[in-house]
Amino acid sequence: MGKINLTALRVRKTALGQFASGKTSKLPQWVEVIGEIPPAEALIRTRPPQHQLVQQRMKTVAGSSKPQVVFQVQEKRRAPKKASRLFQPVELKYEEDQLRTEFFRDHPWELARPRLLLETTGKDFEHYDWSQIQQPGKRLDGESVVQRQLWLLNNVPDMTKSNAYDIARREFYRLRLREDVERRVAAEEAQAYGAEFGPSFLDIGMKLEDVQYDKWVEWARATAQVQDQRQAALSGAPELAEEKSVTETEADEAESSL
Repeated sequence: MGKINLTALRVRKTALGQFASGKTSKLPQWVEVIGEIPPAEALIRTRPPQHQLVQQRMKTVAGSSKPQVVFQVQEKRRAPKKASRLFQPVELKYEEDQLRTEFFRDHPWELARPRLLLETTGKDFEHYDWSQIQQPGKRLDGESVVQRQLWLLNNVPDMTKSNAYDIARREFYRLRLREDVERRVAAEEAQAYGAEFGPSFLDIGMKLEDVQYDKWVEWARATAQVQDQRQAALSGAPELAEEKSVTETEADEAESSL
């Protein structure tokens, strides 16, 4: 067992000793405070509290005319931990985490869309009503689907996770389709009034692909010529390699002319 370091508990005693011996000319301002409220001397660490995943559901109860709110507690599997990990903070889990993981696993390209992370007050969520998926002042994204699905699970009686996911996705797809139609109509109207747009992302990608293809053709031709010359040198007939290279050059020129 190592020696316990109690230096932090003796900080007031050390400060008084330095003042009495003349090492310091003035006592720190916290000396009297620590004298009245001394630091804790408990040297035993307690385990962090175990957090449970609580789910809120609306269920129809037999003998009741109205659905009631039911809270379900999902117990965690407590696996034995190593001694070095016994006092680590416990991971916090929320129901939204599971819904978010499922949605972005099915829609990975949603993570590539730009998102606005800046908020004015940090309390924008208080003004959202997730009884509908589209919110004023918030761009439609994957988080909208997650919050809409969670609202359906918490407020619609006897709603299952899969049904809530299907409803939220259907509303999300319909709004995304409408956004695409509005974007195409706006572009067509702008072109009708004389607007000129630059090359599309597809055209830019095709040009970059053509440049790389031309580089690859040059590299392949040079590599093939080197290999032919090496084989001809080993066989003792270098004139065959020269004739073959001339023939390939003429064939390439004929293809380029076509």
